[in-house]
Amino acid sequence: MGNLYLIRHGQASFGADDYDVLSDVGERQSVALGEYLGRLGLRLDRCVAGTLRRQQDTARLTLQAMGQQAEAPAIETDAAFNEFDADGVIRALLPALLPDEPEALHVLRNGAAHRCEFQRLFALMVQRWLTAEHAEDPQLETWQAFTGRVSAGLQRLLDSAASGDDIAVFTSGGTIATLLHLTTGITPVQAFALNWQIINTSLSQLKFRGCDVALASFNSQAHVQLLRAPELITYR
Repeated sequence: MGNLYLIRHGQASFGADDYDVLSDVGERQSVALGEYLGRLGLRLDRCVAGTLRRQQDTARLTLQAMGQQAEAPAIETDAAFNEFDADGVIRALLPALLPDEPEALHVLRNGAAHRCEFQRLFALMVQRWLTAEHAEDPQLETWQAFTGRVSAGLQRLLDSAASGDDIAVFTSGGTIATLLHLTTGITPVQAFALNWQIINTSLSQLKFRGCDVALASFNSQAHVQLLRAPELITYR
């Protein structure tokens, strides 16, 4: 059987002008993951990442820290593994939320200072996005379209994989949740309840034979737990 290692990107720059940049913690997390995988003796046959900078940089730093040197695979790029458009979800669903949550705009504009409340409001909007409880917006990627994009990326990966390949996929939390939905049959709402528990640079493992895929492990945090550095366990 082959293995797909689903890796969430390192911590990005939440609250900064450009979210899509690894923070110092995100860089440390990526190096810690690479060193851990190197100690395990894992040798990747392929490495795939979305097009987002935080995904690409996590892949690069992890591969460097693994110590495979010339044996390290090139980073393949597939936009199917990009995150859903969180900013688009907020823009589209916020107006309908404001009558019940009059402070929502302030909280969302100052998320770094109101992390818990930001998460509560964001999770509420995502649930409405999942269940299509919102006005149609032609510019917003729907849950169905996002699922189709991720499913197509997974199928491309399986179609091109050799038997027994070990493949790393550097992606994002929402994409990992959607892959759980596609491979285990849990509902989208259940999948995104798990999404909120996925830490940065965590490792989830899918086993595959041909087009048959099964979940082997979820959200492993061993690489940061072994360092006894709680500041490296982050969720955003």
